[in-house]
Amino acid sequence: MTFARKYWIVLIISGLATCAFAQHDHDHSHQPQTEQTHGDPTHSQNAEMSAEAPAEGHHEGAHSPCGHSVSEETEFNAGDNAVHHIADANAIHVIGNTYIHLPVILYAPGHGWKFSTTAAFHAHHHGNGEAAQDGYVLVHGNVMRIQNPQYAEGEVKVDDYTHKDTTIDGKPKTMYFAVINGQCNLLDSKTTFDGGLMGGGVTSFYDYSITRNVFTMLLTVLVFFFLFRSVANSATKRHGQAPKGLQNFIEPFYTFIRDEVAKPNIGPKYEKYMPYLMSAFFFILGLNLIGQIPFFPGGANVTGNISITIVLALLTFFISTFSAKKHFWEHTLWMPGVPAVLKIFILTPIEILGLFLKPFTLLLRLFANITAGHIVILSFVSLIFIFGDAGKNMTGSITGIIASVPLSLFMMTLELLVAFLQAFIFTMLSATYIGTAIEEPHHH
Repeated sequence: MTFARKYWIVLIISGLATCAFAQHDHDHSHQPQTEQTHGDPTHSQNAEMSAEAPAEGHHEGAHSPCGHSVSEETEFNAGDNAVHHIADANAIHVIGNTYIHLPVILYAPGHGWKFSTTAAFHAHHHGNGEAAQDGYVLVHGNVMRIQNPQYAEGEVKVDDYTHKDTTIDGKPKTMYFAVINGQCNLLDSKTTFDGGLMGGGVTSFYDYSITRNVFTMLLTVLVFFFLFRSVANSATKRHGQAPKGLQNFIEPFYTFIRDEVAKPNIGPKYEKYMPYLMSAFFFILGLNLIGQIPFFPGGANVTGNISITIVLALLTFFISTFSAKKHFWEHTLWMPGVPAVLKIFILTPIEILGLFLKPFTLLLRLFANITAGHIVILSFVSLIFIFGDAGKNMTGSITGIIASVPLSLFMMTLELLVAFLQAFIFTMLSATYIGTAIEEPHHH
């Protein structure tokens, strides 16, 4: 094995190990979780906690009885840094204290709707709002709600935000507080309808806001609308002539999906499903590519958000299921020529389970590959701060740059390939599932 190969392998393993085993002594999540309140904003600890906290400065509340300040400078944590940058948020951080403020659409039972923008919270560099609006605050770029009904209306200045790790029902939780007038007020995160599976649940409010991921999806759709509109106009004007320009660039993609994906997997009735296959391919590809841009308007980890991939997988599931022919259901639920005992206790349950495993593999593959790529790149960038002790060691920082830059460029090149590959795989599998569902019986 050559020295160069050893160098690459050691650096890759070091970057991954650093991210995986990053210190957690000062861990605080950038997607806050609070205990579930099941719709009652006055549930336990809703009233302000009577702990005294300093009234001035964001760092003075760092060691209050309700936890550590979220603005407190802590040891650099590669894991937290990676999670923070791939997470969704209610505002888009550009640089320093500059934000692209997005609309917030919030609903709290008993308190009605709240329409505003994240500008109302006066966010500073850490994404924490300096003001509460009708009980809502901005913590690490995410909207949360004060449980104390005293602040349910009007604007009030927030001195600081703190967090404290605890255990509820045997599960570790991070509780967040807003320090107002020297008192700590417990915060609720938004309702997620995940039944607590991923740490969320039903809380005191619902968030229907235009988040960074939603903004990126709308932007991608808008760009592709004008792109394909231009191509369609060009194709109409040049009907019967050889394509050129943008049409010449886009047409091979369409031809490839039609001839190599739709026709072989779906069969003669492929044209009915081409609009969905083309939409899925370009939508995923566009989101993957715009996510490769490290600055605004890029950087959003949309297809790395499991909520997005779930919806895409469900679309394929519904289309294939409702398009399924009698032949498909017959061979899925009651296979001909097979003993009834085997069908009832083995084959039919497995086939039914397979119906739901297909969309699950779709959503998981796309989510995992895109998220993993982003985390690896951020891990390599983190080598600069780890080797340099967060800027304290210049020699270490230079060493980190030497190690990080080539690895990051290599991973970004690989991610560019993955962006196309994952869009193709999702489209290919969707066509395969649809083709299996509408397949006609073969007569011999």
